[in-house]
Amino acid sequence: MKPVSRGIDRIGVTFDEPNLVANAGLLLVATLVVRLGLERLVNATVHLSGRIGGASPGRKVLTLVHAMVAGGSHIDHADVLRSGATSSVLGHRVMAPSTLGTFLRAFTFGHVRQLDAVLAEALRRAWALGAGPGAAQMVIDLDSTICEVCGKAKGGAGFGHTHRLGYHPLIATWAASGEVLHARLRKGAANTQRGAVRFVEELVARVHRAGANGELIMRFDSGFWSNRTIATLERLGVGFTMGVRMITSVVSAVSAIDESAWTPIVYTPDGEAEVAECTYKGRRLIVRRTRLIGRQATLWPEWRHFAFVTDLEGHPVDVDAFHREHARVELAMRDLKEGAGLEHVPSGQFFANAAWLLCAVLAHDLIRWAATLGEITPADHLTVTRTVRTRFFSVPGRLVSRAGTPTLRAPLEWPWAERFVRALTLLRSLPPIPV
Repeated sequence: MKPVSRGIDRIGVTFDEPNLVANAGLLLVATLVVRLGLERLVNATVHLSGRIGGASPGRKVLTLVHAMVAGGSHIDHADVLRSGATSSVLGHRVMAPSTLGTFLRAFTFGHVRQLDAVLAEALRRAWALGAGPGAAQMVIDLDSTICEVCGKAKGGAGFGHTHRLGYHPLIATWAASGEVLHARLRKGAANTQRGAVRFVEELVARVHRAGANGELIMRFDSGFWSNRTIATLERLGVGFTMGVRMITSVVSAVSAIDESAWTPIVYTPDGEAEVAECTYKGRRLIVRRTRLIGRQATLWPEWRHFAFVTDLEGHPVDVDAFHREHARVELAMRDLKEGAGLEHVPSGQFFANAAWLLCAVLAHDLIRWAATLGEITPADHLTVTRTVRTRFFSVPGRLVSRAGTPTLRAPLEWPWAERFVRALTLLRSLPPIPV
């Protein structure tokens, strides 16, 4: 019997097909980009004229964004968009990696803010097409993360509380969809609270302008605990749950809780947990205590306490469960890094990396808007970029002409072909944003 490998070894390979599209599913996101009018929006908002590499910013931002949607994490990965007929499904001219590097280095603080304004307006336009919360309650999770780097040539990078060299951006996500609502790059040694008040004020104004008309609730971990931030939330009429550190005064308040006030909650088989509440400096303080039981009890015999302040009403057990869902922000940030290009920051210049962050956020959100408006992801499921990319974006295709109509020929029996066609139909039915 002939070995299987003998047949495999006989397969020749040539890279000479000009009509192949490497990631034909980018047509879905590109269709949404056209409906949102993003290239015109970037050209009208980001003013880099007179700076080297600053001409036509729209096509350069979209080249970076589409490369990230396709899985790119470095500037050089934009070359995948220049292969075969891939650029034909994007709706804009694809720029070379060297041009993109020069473009990013042209950014200053003001230009980064202009690109941030593009993100805010894109959010408003996408929500106007049906991707937003409308009058429903909106829960926002705010956190910071570490974008780790290597070497000493990264401007603004530093060692923070994690003792890892990198940047320390603020990220705000919509809990229901995982989309990033606001992001700001900060130096690596930044305190978690640094810039939080201003960030919250901008965030609330942004989601209101975008069309969020219902109740707003924000969740924070203990790193953001600040009376100034709480006062800002109360002034803006935003509900909150905010973790607190177990400092002496908090410990004293928790110690005063009567044993009969603790309510058991569902926990792991090898542990137990209880919830109670008290008042701390005039605010509601909800406390969860946990410990191990059974064979592992000797490792963790005493109660450990975790507390947060809140202005929300409801039974403490329910409010505690709601606050613990803040952990889903980690899923969104992981997807931003692994799925939309933020696992790497490419430049030695701080503002170039700040612009890269905003491009990654735009790519991250476009994937979610396409999944929502194209009904790719069920309403009760979070969008996972790797899943969407595997099923819809990375499908190969061949661009041919049928009776004068450009047609993408995709693989026969592609498992998600019907959903792809339906999503494309839904996205094409969206009304374009008026110029």
